[in-house]
Amino acid sequence: MNRQLINGLLTAVSIAVLSACSTGLKPVQNSMITVEPQPLTLAGSEVPAQIHITFPQKYFGKNATLKVSPVLRYPGGEQRADSYTFQGENVRGNETPVSYAQGGRMTISSTFKYKPAMLRSNLWLRFEAYNGKSKIVMPDIKVGEGVIGTADLATVEDATPALAPDKFQRIIKQAYDANILFLIQQANVRQGELTKEDVEEWRYIVQNAHEDLTQRVSVEVQSYASPDGKKDLNEKLSAQRERNTTAKLKDAFRKQNLQDLQDLEINAHYTAEDWDGFQRLVEASNLPDKDLVLRVLNMYPDPEQREREIRNISAVFSHLADEILPQLRRSRLIANVEIIGKSDEKIKEWSEKLPGHLNLEEQLYAAKLLDTYEKKKRMYNIARQLYPKDYRSYNNLGVLEFEQGNLSRAKYWFDQANKVKMNPESNLNLALLEMGEGNTERADQLLSTAGSVPEIGQAMGMLELKQGKYAEAAKAFSGIINNNSAVVSILNEDYAEARRILTAIPHPNAKTYYLQAIVAARMNNSKDLLSYLNEAIQMDKRYAYRAAVDLEFASVASLPEFKALIK
Repeated sequence: MNRQLINGLLTAVSIAVLSACSTGLKPVQNSMITVEPQPLTLAGSEVPAQIHITFPQKYFGKNATLKVSPVLRYPGGEQRADSYTFQGENVRGNETPVSYAQGGRMTISSTFKYKPAMLRSNLWLRFEAYNGKSKIVMPDIKVGEGVIGTADLATVEDATPALAPDKFQRIIKQAYDANILFLIQQANVRQGELTKEDVEEWRYIVQNAHEDLTQRVSVEVQSYASPDGKKDLNEKLSAQRERNTTAKLKDAFRKQNLQDLQDLEINAHYTAEDWDGFQRLVEASNLPDKDLVLRVLNMYPDPEQREREIRNISAVFSHLADEILPQLRRSRLIANVEIIGKSDEKIKEWSEKLPGHLNLEEQLYAAKLLDTYEKKKRMYNIARQLYPKDYRSYNNLGVLEFEQGNLSRAKYWFDQANKVKMNPESNLNLALLEMGEGNTERADQLLSTAGSVPEIGQAMGMLELKQGKYAEAAKAFSGIINNNSAVVSILNEDYAEARRILTAIPHPNAKTYYLQAIVAARMNNSKDLLSYLNEAIQMDKRYAYRAAVDLEFASVASLPEFKALIK
């Protein structure tokens, strides 16, 4: 073989080797991968991951394709995120191209639907590679370990459901009034005014309230003069009308044999010129040009100027003198009656012995006074049976079951309440249940109909937390003292606020202490961490299993004291 032929063959082999290198792929190495965050962290109800792959120069063959599938493996299963495919320069397709000569840094944005088992998990990358049509075997590689799942410690079970309110009032205040009218520029009380039907009825209301042991009564007299005439004269006139009315009223009580009321202190006042009453009567009248009169009242604050301007409207003043002004020359009699309801002790006693004799508002109120699940349930059921068209007893039965952790039964009663009447309390409570199932969109729809229910702030905070909007959730939870509020503060890295909230919880449970341990861990206080974690585990052994895989405690995982706690 001549030298020229040999050189030609060597050149061909060299080109073939270079061509193979420029079209193939070597296995992806861990050194080419970075993952953010590290470790992965639950955000809302999902675990996001940003995976960066750096392809070196002359790595990605021109005829190669590489499909990358992020997979989160955990005990009992795995979850694969969306795959990304990259292609070499010579490949015809719509995938992301990678330069052979320059390489490149590519980012894969992945999201996994959270499951509690993911606390102990590993993030893997699975590859499917080809050089042209030839498949290249490429092993999976592990690129991450574990998920910080602190956000899942905020739960619907710790939320406050909406109790439909009762309208029970211990003291019901009612006011009754009647008017004694006077002639122009006179202050004597005419006998006919005292015997008018409405005045006599008013006196007997006072008498009955005075004699009823369940009621209290007080009496007021407010005397007026009409705003025509000079102010000093009107002031003397209204004061005399007040004195004469009070005297006549006490004399009338004496004639009714109300001995106690004869010495009753009558709260008496007088007003020289009743411009407010004048305006109200004009507004309610059918007087011609009444808008002109009202305009004068607004334009002239000085009483004397008002009177002059109104008198100048000659066509109107005669109507005012005949129809409006006589009604303002009066003494108004006011009886303030307080109806005193049953005491808490009496309501509790009746709820046990005669619950059907309580009215609906008393029954709903009684349920709040009772101290056991069974007693409350019995009271709400009685209210439901006696008043089936009132949604509140159904909703409150649902709240009762919610607080017991019986969420399916709670949902049944909330649905029943809405069947009786669509209402904001039940919609808010159903929204909480939807959040617990991960249905944030449906929960959002329900909360939009919850109106101004007092618990709306907490519910909105829970929704924003589940959506990963931690700053917004913190605003919604402002002023709320419970475990969920503390979780929000931890997620916002406001550890001083989280500690303040947890310390202020009146009845701390195992989760409260576990959250205290997390705060201590984030503040590098291993002593408090171990102390609080011990409290949590003593109250609920399940927290030992969680702590064993919780990366919040990675800094102390090797300590003998920690290992002893989680055994």
